[in-house]
Amino acid sequence: MAAAACSAGLDTGFAALDFGQVIVLGLVQGVSELLPISSTAHMRVVPALLGWPDPGSAFSALMQLAALAAVVSYFRRDVGNITSGALAAVRTRRFAEGPGRLALGIVLATIPIVIAGVALAPLLNRCGSPLRALGVIGATSLVMALLLAATEWFASHRRTVEQASFRDFLLVGLAQVGALIPGVSRSGSTLTAALGLGFKRAEAARLSFLLGLPAIALAGLKEAWEIARAGIDAHAVALLVVGLIAGSLASFAAIWGLMRYLERMSSWVFVIYRAGMGIFLLWAVATGFLA
Repeated sequence: MAAAACSAGLDTGFAALDFGQVIVLGLVQGVSELLPISSTAHMRVVPALLGWPDPGSAFSALMQLAALAAVVSYFRRDVGNITSGALAAVRTRRFAEGPGRLALGIVLATIPIVIAGVALAPLLNRCGSPLRALGVIGATSLVMALLLAATEWFASHRRTVEQASFRDFLLVGLAQVGALIPGVSRSGSTLTAALGLGFKRAEAARLSFLLGLPAIALAGLKEAWEIARAGIDAHAVALLVVGLIAGSLASFAAIWGLMRYLERMSSWVFVIYRAGMGIFLLWAVATGFLA
């Protein structure tokens, strides 16, 4: 099974799926990628519960392009302002205020995960990576539930994205590095960090999504390049296209729902969900319910 799921050393278990399975997993990936519940965890748990092959890390990474499309579409005004502000800041060499400052902050926040991602790529992307073990995902889910709960108990929730300092950008960027560990969740780690720094809940989500744009784009495009180099067949390519379409639709629905939810409600529902998933996975591994 492990050998069949690899192509040129790349984890390509998705090639063993059918189109119906890919649509289901694309929808699951699309929703869980942008909610603070860990897409990698769901890409391991859902197939395991249904008795399907593990789609592999390559599928999860490439599906980030679906999330990218959703975030850019939803925050198109912000993205446009940041882009134009960055170009204006480059011309005037003024990065201390406005969209130019936000653009520089996003670059600053992306540096840690790029360095860590390159350093850990051989471990993260190899076939049968130990970091994708269900026990690891269960433990990280519990840890993230506790951290998110701490931000609800102790954080002030008063600040906006426009008030973010370069220190804030760097701290949220460092938190984003944790997302390289399956089960942590990129949106979960950055949302938790932003909440801990005192941002309003919806503003913390907005900051999380905007700061994640370069990391999501780089990870997805890198994986697309690796898959192209691996020389997968036309059927596998068609599976990925179908998965991306399903994932894009689900991602947009997830971000739309999350932003409206956090404008009125707290993140306790995600704390409870993540804690429940962590406890279930540790129990399932300990009892042999899931291998």
